[in-house]
Amino acid sequence: MKKVLKYFAGYLKHVDKVLPVICIAITVFDIYLINSMVTVGIIDQRTANTQLKAAIIGIAVAFIVSFIDYKFISKFWFTFAPIALILQLLLFVPSLRIEVDDDMAWLRIGSFTLQPSEVTKFVFIITLATHISKLGDKLNSPPHFLLLCAHGIFPVALIMKQGDAGSALVFLFIFICMLFMGGLSWKYLLAGVVSVPVIGYVAWNYIMQDHHRKRILILFDKELQQQEILGDYYQQYHGTIALGSGQLTGLGFDANHHTETSYLENDYVFAYIGMTLGFIGCMVVVIVLAALCLKLLSNASGAPDFLGKLMCVGVFAMVFFHCVINIGMVLSVIPVIGIPLPFISQGGTSMMMTHICMGLVLSVSCHKEKVKHMFYTEKD
Repeated sequence: MKKVLKYFAGYLKHVDKVLPVICIAITVFDIYLINSMVTVGIIDQRTANTQLKAAIIGIAVAFIVSFIDYKFISKFWFTFAPIALILQLLLFVPSLRIEVDDDMAWLRIGSFTLQPSEVTKFVFIITLATHISKLGDKLNSPPHFLLLCAHGIFPVALIMKQGDAGSALVFLFIFICMLFMGGLSWKYLLAGVVSVPVIGYVAWNYIMQDHHRKRILILFDKELQQQEILGDYYQQYHGTIALGSGQLTGLGFDANHHTETSYLENDYVFAYIGMTLGFIGCMVVVIVLAALCLKLLSNASGAPDFLGKLMCVGVFAMVFFHCVINIGMVLSVIPVIGIPLPFISQGGTSMMMTHICMGLVLSVSCHKEKVKHMFYTEKD
């Protein structure tokens, strides 16, 4: 018992205190927000209960992950990777998946649903950080670089095949950011910039489906917006109106202020924040999320080694991309691609795995010194 208390005291001494406070504060706000949506009738009580359970489980697992040395976690990449791959491949089994508009992103497991891509993001950050850190200066040699590209492109292609373009873009952004952190040569960067028009042409004509192209064109074509006001533009149009209806201070959580608001569920929760809490409420949320992103970068800069830096940058890239795309989507400056707002959008898997990713960052901050821990002892 004394040993356990000693380990725990060491943990409290070294662990980052600010990051969990930010994450838990956003989560508490989300739970309150979700329950207000139950009162209004946007979602049911079961959805709110799922969100709460996912938050509790996520925070508990994040605590456990933070207590384990991230180098020890990295050593078991070969265990995590097959699990994530199997979960993704199970989406190809019709009897196990829930398919919405050709998007096969959710698994049905008994009475529960799971979004495998959220689990895979966590695993991808670990495996890619391990891969890059082991390469070191060899990253820019053509054979190793091509293997890294295969590592990054495989989950992107697989998830695109399953119809989840939003999650595929998240993986791509994480991959690019971690390559930058890994010391990618300017020659590859220049080649990448030069090839952007070609990649864009191929993506537009041969990869994107009709509804993907329409969602982009809708942002710039007023006539198309009018044609699709009850179709592809419905949620974005009404979400923008709801966002602006709150004006400076919002309409409050009184159900009498609201009419039909079913389009505000899931990834459009930011519009609900604008409607109920106004511009001030939206800015507070943006500031807190920005503080979270800056804290992740701060932890990356203070990481004790290259592996830790890569893990923190990977988590930062995931959170930053989610925030920018989700809020931009609600503001109608970015196409609707179905990416949740971290800790705030409804979704048990997203809530749980985002907390667990924070646990990985906390592990990096907690294990800066060569000390003994319950799950790992670093040798001098």
